[in-house]
Amino acid sequence: MKRLLPLLLILPLAGFTPALPAPMAEDGPVRMALVDRDRGTELRSYPGQGQRWVAGERGHRYAVRLYNDSPRRVLVVLSVDGVNAISGENADPSQTGYVLNPGQRADITGWRKSQDEVAQFVFSSPSGSYASRTGRPDNIGVVGVAVFDEARRWRPEPILRRGLPPPAPAAQAEAAADASASHIEGYARRAQAPALGTGHGAREQSSVRDTEFERASRNPIQMLQLRYDSARNLRARGILVDSSSRLPRGPQAFPNRYVPDPPAR
Repeated sequence: MKRLLPLLLILPLAGFTPALPAPMAEDGPVRMALVDRDRGTELRSYPGQGQRWVAGERGHRYAVRLYNDSPRRVLVVLSVDGVNAISGENADPSQTGYVLNPGQRADITGWRKSQDEVAQFVFSSPSGSYASRTGRPDNIGVVGVAVFDEARRWRPEPILRRGLPPPAPAAQAEAAADASASHIEGYARRAQAPALGTGHGAREQSSVRDTEFERASRNPIQMLQLRYDSARNLRARGILVDSSSRLPRGPQAFPNRYVPDPPAR
Protein backbone atom coordinates (compact mmCIF):
# COMPACT_ATOMS: atom_id res chain seq x y z
CA MET A 1 0.00 0.00 0.00
CA LYS A 2 1.32 3.43 -0.89
CA ARG A 3 2.05 5.82 1.93
CA LEU A 4 0.40 9.22 1.48
CA LEU A 5 2.00 12.33 3.00
CA PRO A 6 1.07 16.01 2.71
CA LEU A 7 3.63 18.27 1.09
CA LEU A 8 3.86 22.02 1.35
CA LEU A 9 4.90 24.67 -1.13
CA ILE A 10 6.56 27.85 0.08
CA LEU A 11 5.16 30.98 -1.51
CA PRO A 12 7.76 32.91 -3.55
CA LEU A 13 9.80 35.55 -1.77
CA ALA A 14 11.66 38.56 -3.10
CA GLY A 15 15.21 38.09 -4.32
CA PHE A 16 18.14 38.76 -1.98
CA THR A 17 21.88 39.09 -2.42
CA PRO A 18 23.78 38.14 0.77
CA ALA A 19 26.69 40.33 1.83
CA LEU A 20 28.46 37.38 3.47
CA PRO A 21 30.10 34.45 1.67
CA ALA A 22 27.74 32.01 -0.01
CA PRO A 23 25.91 29.59 2.31
CA MET A 24 26.95 25.98 2.46
CA ALA A 25 26.21 23.71 -0.49
CA GLU A 26 27.69 20.23 -0.71
CA ASP A 27 27.42 19.10 -4.32
CA GLY A 28 23.69 19.52 -4.66
CA PRO A 29 20.94 21.89 -5.78
CA VAL A 30 20.26 23.51 -2.38
CA ARG A 31 22.25 25.99 -0.27
CA MET A 32 21.40 26.64 3.36
CA ALA A 33 22.15 29.44 5.84
CA LEU A 34 20.85 30.63 9.20
CA VAL A 35 19.62 34.22 9.46
CA ASP A 36 19.59 36.26 12.68
CA ARG A 37 16.27 38.06 12.17
CA ASP A 38 16.87 40.54 15.00
CA ARG A 39 20.14 41.69 13.44
CA GLY A 40 18.94 41.30 9.86
CA THR A 41 21.96 39.34 8.66
CA GLU A 42 22.95 35.86 7.55
CA LEU A 43 25.18 34.21 10.12
CA ARG A 44 28.63 33.40 8.85
CA SER A 45 29.52 29.72 8.98
CA TYR A 46 32.92 28.44 10.10
CA PRO A 47 34.64 25.10 9.51
CA GLY A 48 35.58 23.00 12.51
CA GLN A 49 35.75 19.35 13.51
CA GLY A 50 34.65 18.29 10.04
CA GLN A 51 31.46 20.37 10.12
CA ARG A 52 30.14 23.90 9.56
CA TRP A 53 29.25 26.02 12.59
CA VAL A 54 27.39 29.28 13.19
CA ALA A 55 27.35 31.43 16.32
CA GLY A 56 23.87 32.31 17.55
CA GLU A 57 22.76 34.63 20.33
CA ARG A 58 20.28 33.59 23.00
CA GLY A 59 16.88 35.30 22.69
CA HIS A 60 17.31 36.17 19.00
CA ARG A 61 14.83 34.95 16.42
CA TYR A 62 16.31 33.15 13.44
CA ALA A 63 15.29 31.70 10.09
CA VAL A 64 16.58 28.82 7.99
CA ARG A 65 17.27 30.30 4.56
CA LEU A 66 17.13 27.88 1.64
CA TYR A 67 18.28 28.55 -1.91
CA ASN A 68 17.23 26.26 -4.76
CA ASP A 69 19.92 26.91 -7.36
CA SER A 70 18.60 24.31 -9.77
CA PRO A 71 16.22 24.71 -12.75
CA ARG A 72 13.81 22.16 -11.25
CA ARG A 73 11.57 21.80 -8.22
CA VAL A 74 12.99 20.06 -5.17
CA LEU A 75 11.55 18.77 -1.89
CA VAL A 76 13.38 19.82 1.28
CA VAL A 77 12.73 17.97 4.55
CA LEU A 78 13.83 20.29 7.38
CA SER A 79 15.12 19.04 10.73
CA VAL A 80 15.76 21.39 13.68
CA ASP A 81 17.32 19.83 16.79
CA GLY A 82 16.35 16.43 15.38
CA VAL A 83 12.67 17.40 15.02
CA ASN A 84 10.74 17.78 11.75
CA ALA A 85 9.90 21.50 11.56
CA ILE A 86 6.49 20.82 9.97
CA SER A 87 5.11 17.75 11.73
CA GLY A 88 6.98 17.81 15.05
CA GLU A 89 7.99 14.15 14.64
CA ASN A 90 11.49 12.81 15.21
CA ALA A 91 13.00 13.87 11.91
CA ASP A 92 13.43 11.36 9.09
CA PRO A 93 14.06 12.01 5.36
CA SER A 94 10.88 10.10 4.43
CA GLN A 95 8.65 12.71 6.07
CA THR A 96 6.80 15.77 4.83
CA GLY A 97 8.74 18.84 3.72
CA TYR A 98 8.77 22.06 1.73
CA VAL A 99 8.78 22.21 -2.07
CA LEU A 100 10.91 24.95 -3.61
CA ASN A 101 10.37 26.19 -7.15
CA PRO A 102 13.31 26.55 -9.58
CA GLY A 103 15.63 29.33 -8.47
CA GLN A 104 13.56 30.09 -5.37
CA ARG A 105 14.86 31.44 -2.09
CA ALA A 106 12.73 30.86 1.00
CA ASP A 107 13.07 31.69 4.70
CA ILE A 108 11.63 29.13 7.11
CA THR A 109 10.96 31.20 10.22
CA GLY A 110 9.47 28.71 12.67
CA TRP A 111 7.75 25.51 13.69
CA ARG A 112 4.70 25.10 11.47
CA LYS A 113 1.40 25.29 13.35
CA SER A 114 -0.96 25.49 10.35
CA GLN A 115 -0.90 26.49 6.70
CA ASP A 116 -0.98 30.13 7.79
CA GLU A 117 1.05 30.28 10.98
CA VAL A 118 4.36 29.27 12.57
CA ALA A 119 5.88 29.51 16.06
CA GLN A 120 9.12 31.43 15.64
CA PHE A 121 12.54 29.77 15.80
CA VAL A 122 14.33 31.43 18.72
CA PHE A 123 17.81 30.71 20.05
CA SER A 124 17.10 29.54 23.60
CA SER A 125 18.78 27.70 26.42
CA PRO A 126 19.06 23.95 25.81
CA SER A 127 16.50 23.26 28.54
CA GLY A 128 14.12 25.81 27.01
CA SER A 129 14.30 24.32 23.52
CA TYR A 130 11.27 22.71 21.92
CA ALA A 131 13.16 19.42 21.62
CA SER A 132 13.99 19.35 25.34
CA ARG A 133 10.51 20.40 26.40
CA THR A 134 9.09 17.49 24.41
CA GLY A 135 11.55 14.98 25.89
CA ARG A 136 14.01 14.81 22.95
CA PRO A 137 17.23 16.61 23.99
CA ASP A 138 19.77 14.35 22.25
CA ASN A 139 20.16 16.32 18.99
CA ILE A 140 20.05 19.94 20.17
CA GLY A 141 22.26 22.35 18.25
CA VAL A 142 21.92 21.12 14.67
CA VAL A 143 19.82 22.15 11.65
CA GLY A 144 19.71 19.84 8.66
CA VAL A 145 17.94 19.24 5.35
CA ALA A 146 17.36 16.21 3.15
CA VAL A 147 16.76 17.14 -0.50
CA PHE A 148 14.84 15.12 -3.09
CA ASP A 149 14.54 15.44 -6.86
CA GLU A 150 11.14 15.29 -8.53
CA ALA A 151 10.26 12.15 -10.47
CA ARG A 152 8.32 13.93 -13.18
CA ARG A 153 7.67 17.35 -14.60
CA TRP A 154 5.38 19.46 -12.45
CA ARG A 155 1.77 19.89 -13.57
CA PRO A 156 -0.22 22.93 -12.44
CA GLU A 157 -3.43 20.98 -11.72
CA PRO A 158 -3.85 20.49 -7.93
CA ILE A 159 -3.54 16.85 -6.86
CA LEU A 160 -4.08 16.13 -3.18
CA ARG A 161 -2.40 12.73 -2.98
CA ARG A 162 0.93 11.32 -3.86
CA GLY A 163 2.74 8.12 -3.00
CA LEU A 164 6.38 7.28 -2.42
CA PRO A 165 8.00 5.65 -5.46
CA PRO A 166 9.64 2.23 -5.39
CA PRO A 167 13.23 2.03 -4.14
CA ALA A 168 15.94 3.57 -6.31
CA PRO A 169 17.44 0.99 -8.66
CA ALA A 170 21.00 2.04 -7.85
CA ALA A 171 22.11 0.19 -4.72
CA GLN A 172 25.20 2.37 -4.62
CA ALA A 173 23.08 5.53 -4.24
CA GLU A 174 21.13 3.92 -1.40
CA ALA A 175 24.31 2.95 0.41
CA ALA A 176 25.71 6.47 0.01
CA ALA A 177 22.53 8.00 1.44
CA ASP A 178 22.59 5.60 4.40
CA ALA A 179 26.23 6.49 5.02
CA SER A 180 25.39 10.21 4.99
CA ALA A 181 22.57 9.69 7.49
CA SER A 182 24.86 7.72 9.81
CA HIS A 183 27.49 10.44 9.46
CA ILE A 184 25.02 13.12 10.59
CA GLU A 185 23.63 11.03 13.45
CA GLY A 186 27.16 10.29 14.66
CA TYR A 187 28.03 13.95 14.93
CA ALA A 188 24.79 14.64 16.78
CA ARG A 189 25.53 11.93 19.35
CA ARG A 190 29.02 13.35 19.98
CA ALA A 191 27.73 16.88 20.65
CA GLN A 192 28.72 17.96 24.16
CA ALA A 193 27.12 20.57 26.41
CA PRO A 194 25.58 22.92 23.81
CA ALA A 195 24.81 26.42 25.06
CA LEU A 196 21.92 27.00 22.65
CA GLY A 197 18.79 25.22 21.49
CA THR A 198 15.78 26.28 19.40
CA GLY A 199 12.75 27.47 21.33
CA HIS A 200 9.06 27.51 20.39
CA GLY A 201 8.56 31.27 20.06
CA ALA A 202 5.72 33.68 19.38
CA ARG A 203 3.23 32.95 16.60
CA GLU A 204 3.48 34.79 13.29
CA GLN A 205 1.88 34.58 9.87
CA SER A 206 3.56 32.34 7.31
CA SER A 207 1.37 30.99 4.52
CA VAL A 208 1.93 27.85 2.46
CA ARG A 209 -0.30 25.54 0.43
CA ASP A 210 -0.47 21.85 -0.43
CA THR A 211 1.08 20.71 -3.67
CA GLU A 212 1.87 17.49 -5.51
CA PHE A 213 5.42 16.17 -5.49
CA GLU A 214 6.55 12.68 -6.45
CA ARG A 215 10.03 11.80 -5.22
CA ALA A 216 12.42 10.41 -7.80
CA SER A 217 13.84 7.98 -5.21
CA ARG A 218 13.47 6.97 -1.59
CA ASN A 219 16.90 8.37 -0.81
CA PRO A 220 17.82 12.07 -0.75
CA ILE A 221 20.16 13.37 -3.42
CA GLN A 222 21.68 15.80 -0.92
CA MET A 223 21.98 16.10 2.87
CA LEU A 224 23.24 19.24 4.62
CA GLN A 225 23.64 20.20 8.22
CA LEU A 226 24.75 23.27 10.18
CA ARG A 227 25.75 23.07 13.82
CA TYR A 228 25.03 26.12 15.97
CA ASP A 229 26.21 27.21 19.39
CA SER A 230 27.23 30.32 21.32
CA ALA A 231 30.31 32.24 20.15
CA ARG A 232 31.96 31.44 23.48
CA ASN A 233 31.50 27.70 22.99
CA LEU A 234 32.77 27.86 19.42
CA ARG A 235 35.94 29.61 20.56
CA ALA A 236 36.37 26.96 23.27
CA ARG A 237 36.25 24.34 20.50
CA GLY A 238 39.03 26.16 18.67
CA ILE A 239 36.69 27.49 15.98
CA LEU A 240 37.52 31.02 14.89
CA VAL A 241 34.53 33.35 15.22
CA ASP A 242 34.83 36.69 13.41
CA SER A 243 32.84 39.25 15.37
CA SER A 244 33.05 41.70 12.46
CA SER A 245 30.38 39.66 10.63
CA ARG A 246 27.77 40.95 13.06
CA LEU A 247 25.88 44.20 12.71
CA PRO A 248 26.59 46.98 15.26
CA ARG A 249 24.52 47.20 18.41
CA GLY A 250 23.69 50.89 17.90
CA PRO A 251 20.13 52.21 17.40
CA GLN A 252 18.35 51.00 14.26
CA ALA A 253 15.26 52.57 12.73
CA PHE A 254 13.90 49.20 11.55
CA PRO A 255 15.22 46.54 13.92
CA ASN A 256 12.38 44.04 13.41
CA ARG A 257 10.23 42.86 10.53
CA TYR A 258 7.13 42.12 12.59
CA VAL A 259 5.33 43.46 15.66
CA PRO A 260 6.04 41.14 18.65
CA ASP A 261 3.51 40.28 21.33
CA PRO A 262 3.66 42.51 24.43
CA PRO A 263 5.11 41.09 27.66
CA ALA A 264 2.74 39.06 29.81
CA ARG A 265 1.22 40.96 32.74
